Amino acid sequence: MTLAKCLVLSCLIVILLMGSVKADDTGSPDRTRPPTGLPTTSAAAETPAYGDMIVRGSIGDASVLLPVLASDSGSFDITGLIYNGLVKYDKNILLQGDMAERWEIAEDNLRIRFFIRPGIKWHDGAPFTSKDVEYTYKVYVDPKTPTAYATDFLKVKEFRVLDPLTCEVLYDRPWAPALASWGQGMLPSHLLQGTDITQSPLQRNPIGTGPYKFKEWKTGEKIVLDSYHDYFEGRPYLDRVMTRIIPDPATMFLELKAGRLDQMGLTPLQFTRQTDTAWFKKNFNKFKYLAFGYTYLGYNLTDWRFESKKVRQALTTAINRESIVQGVLLGLGAVAHTPYKPDTYWYNPHVRNFPYDPAKAKQMLEEEGWKDTDGDGVLDKDGKPFEFTIITNHGNDVRKNAATIIQKDLKKVGVKVNIRVIEWAAFIKNFINKRNFEACLLGWGIGIDPNQIDIWDSRKTGERELNFVSYKNPEVDQLLELGASTYNREERKKYYDKFQEIIAEDQPYTFLFVQDSLPIIQSRLHGIVPAPLGISYDFIRWFVPKSLQKYSIEP
Repeated sequence: MTLAKCLVLSCLIVILLMGSVKADDTGSPDRTRPPTGLPTTSAAAETPAYGDMIVRGSIGDASVLLPVLASDSGSFDITGLIYNGLVKYDKNILLQGDMAERWEIAEDNLRIRFFIRPGIKWHDGAPFTSKDVEYTYKVYVDPKTPTAYATDFLKVKEFRVLDPLTCEVLYDRPWAPALASWGQGMLPSHLLQGTDITQSPLQRNPIGTGPYKFKEWKTGEKIVLDSYHDYFEGRPYLDRVMTRIIPDPATMFLELKAGRLDQMGLTPLQFTRQTDTAWFKKNFNKFKYLAFGYTYLGYNLTDWRFESKKVRQALTTAINRESIVQGVLLGLGAVAHTPYKPDTYWYNPHVRNFPYDPAKAKQMLEEEGWKDTDGDGVLDKDGKPFEFTIITNHGNDVRKNAATIIQKDLKKVGVKVNIRVIEWAAFIKNFINKRNFEACLLGWGIGIDPNQIDIWDSRKTGERELNFVSYKNPEVDQLLELGASTYNREERKKYYDKFQEIIAEDQPYTFLFVQDSLPIIQSRLHGIVPAPLGISYDFIRWFVPKSLQKYSIEP
C-alpha cells in the first residue's frame, strides 16, 4: 500500500482535505502517541480466514482514482488500496520497502538505487517493471500534469533504468524527503504511455498493483473493491471493501447501528456518549489517538480584507479556540498553533501565541482602521463593512459547529461572518481549486517528514496546487528549501522552527485544533493491532473468523 494509504487509513474516515504524505527514516516510536482501544475478542485466539466484506462509511466521494491527480481524502482513501509505491511506512513509522525489496543510497546522498521485488503484476496481469517507475516520474515532472506533488520529483537530475527490476535516481544536491517521495503510487506505463492522463478512463476505472482491484463506482453512492489474489504481499483476508458515501454523520451513525456499516469515524459526541452502552461495547471496538492532521480557518490572502497581518492576528485573538476544543470536540483534541503535530519532534512550542482576548482583538482592528462609524454593530473601513463568508464541506459537523462558534466570537468584536456548507465534490472543484472563497474551514493531513513546500511555497498557488490561500513569503520559501536540502536532523529542526515562528506571526491561517481520531469497527473484524502509525497499517491482515462471516462474496 502507498504511503498515503498508511496515514489516510490510520484515520479511517478522514476529516481532512488531504496530506502530502512524506517521511524521514529517523522515526522513533515515542514520536506519536499510540492509539488506544483493545478488541473485545483476542485475534490471536482465532484462526485467520479468507472471505467476507468490510463496509465503510465516508462523508465524501472520491473525485479521481489516479494518485497523481488526487488531492482529497476521499480519493486517497481508495487509491491507497489500489496502488503501491516503492517504499512505505511500517507500524512504527519507519520507512521500509514496498514494491522495492531494498535500496542503496550513495555516501554523498545524491543517488538512490532501487531493487524491485520480482513477480509483481498489475491487476490486468502485466508485469511491473522499472519502466513503470520511469513513466511515473516523467508524468509527475511534466508541466502539463495538474498535480500537487511534483516538487520532490523535480529535484531529480537524472532517472536511469538499469534493467527491468533495477532503477536509480540522481540528485543535484541532497534532498531529505527524496527516499520517502518514492512512496507515491506508481502508474501503469503500458496503459497510460502516450495518452493525456487527464482524459484517461483510468481516472474512474483504475488498474493498480495493490491489494485490492477496482470493481464498481456509483458516484455519490458507493465504491467497491475486490481483493487481488495475486498480490505480492499475499492475498488479503477480506474479499471485498465497500465504501459507502453518506454525507451526513447522523445518518451514517444510524446505518452503523442498523448493521449496514462495519466502520466509520465517530464524532466526539458519538464517541463519548452515544456509543457508551453495553450493546456497543459488545458489538464494536473503539479506538482513540491524536490524528495526523489539524483543522484551520484559512484566509484568501488576495482578498483586501485579509491583506494585513495585524488583521489576521486580530481575528485569531478574537476566536476562543479552547472553547472549540472543549465544546465541539468534548476535550478530544488540542489547540493548534503551527502546521505540525504537537507530540512530534518537529513541533516548535515556542512560537508566538494569540490567546483569546476580544478586547485586544477589537483594539488591533481599530488600529488597522476598522471602526463602527455608523453604529450598526459591524466594523467598517472606507465605507465597507467587515463581513465575509466561511465555506466548509457538508457532512462534517465538527467543522460546521466550529464555524458557528467562530461566527459568534467574531460578532463580539464587530465582524460579521456568514457560513456556507457545500457538498464535498463541488466544494473542492468549484471553490477550493478555483480559489473562489473568502475564508475556508478545512484540515490538512500532517506528513511525518516536516517538508511543507507543497502547502506554503509561493510557487504553489496555481489551480489544483495546495497553497490555495496564496501565501507568499520569500523567507519561508528559503527556509523550506534549506530544511529539505539537509539530512542533518538538528539543522533541519532549526530551519523548521524558524519557519513555524514566521507562519505563527503571519497567521495566513488561524490554526484551530488537532483532533483525536475516533474510529469504530465492528467486533467481528479481527487482526487489528494499534501501533504508533495507527490501526490500518496492516489492513490486508484484518480478517473475520469463518464462524462470524456475514457476507458471501461471489468471484
